[in-house]
Amino acid sequence: MRGSTPYSDKLFVPVVIILAILMVHTLVWASDFLIPVVAAFLGYLVLNRPRRWLQRLGVPPAATALLFTVILTAMIVFLLVRMSSPAAAFIEDLPALIEQIRDKLSTAGGTLEAVNDATDAAQEIMEDNEGSAVEVEVVQQSGFAASLFSMAPGFLSRILFALILLFFLIASGDMFLSKTVQSIKRFSDKRLAVEIAHSIEDQLGYYLGGITLINAGLGTTVATAMSLWGLPSPIVLGFMAFALNFVPFLGGLMGATIAAAVAFVSLDGTWVAAGVFATYIALTSVEGQIVTPYLISRRMKLNPPVVFLTVAFFAWIWSVMGMVVALPILIVIKLVCDETQTLKTLGRFLGDADEKQITG
Repeated sequence: MRGSTPYSDKLFVPVVIILAILMVHTLVWASDFLIPVVAAFLGYLVLNRPRRWLQRLGVPPAATALLFTVILTAMIVFLLVRMSSPAAAFIEDLPALIEQIRDKLSTAGGTLEAVNDATDAAQEIMEDNEGSAVEVEVVQQSGFAASLFSMAPGFLSRILFALILLFFLIASGDMFLSKTVQSIKRFSDKRLAVEIAHSIEDQLGYYLGGITLINAGLGTTVATAMSLWGLPSPIVLGFMAFALNFVPFLGGLMGATIAAAVAFVSLDGTWVAAGVFATYIALTSVEGQIVTPYLISRRMKLNPPVVFLTVAFFAWIWSVMGMVVALPILIVIKLVCDETQTLKTLGRFLGDADEKQITG
């Protein structure tokens, strides 16, 4: 048995690497199931403190769960109904928008013109071999829009699954916390588990609630600014700004690029597109550099490179939804590390050097 210790030490690193690879593969393979599950648990952590407060007033957890899920469902239905028409029109016009951008950029000459000529030549070859070019182009455009709309049933089913799971989680009350505490033997560890759970609920609720209100204000401001510029579908652009601003670093740049592309085609001017891009970036900069740091980030000090890597990783495994949930997951991990003695070193690496800044 003594001779097995060095051999076990040699196997430790390979085993950890294999387990990490299997874990990443599982996260990618089970993404359709895990994304709504993670969203539901994050919602549970945010709403558990209000549920506990209502329970003290005599409201049973099942009634609170029903109330919260009905409110969330009504908000989602309202957004879908309100945004369905402009979003559908925007998606239908998107292939033509891309084509117009390509045509305008091809007039700049040089490499772009050569690429355009090569594309036209390839298209002529396809015409000779397969007949009518008009029919092929129409199928491509309708197929593009149809592929986007075909994603809607899966997206709606995930939302429905997340809402149902959220209802059962809230209705269960503090069952998960109670079971966790019961499985711990030492009283000090029981108390630590309760403190960690309450800290996660407070900090995560404070962050997600505050950032949602800030993003709603940003979306309204962006929609107003885009309307003043004369862009079509300013409501869609405002809602896009609201949703993309949940993505750290990349969300503002993605939204500004899309708005500038719409302005480049619809307003027919390079300088106008540059102005729209600058306006969008200016608004998100004010939000990111002044509003959010003043209201939220003073209590949420995280290591920027770690945040960027976390967002990139979850974007890789879970696409757009991964970018949205990446930061809340990182906050939960950071709070657990801060409250656990053996993980405090990792917590300091994930966040600011001053531990008090994240614990509030």
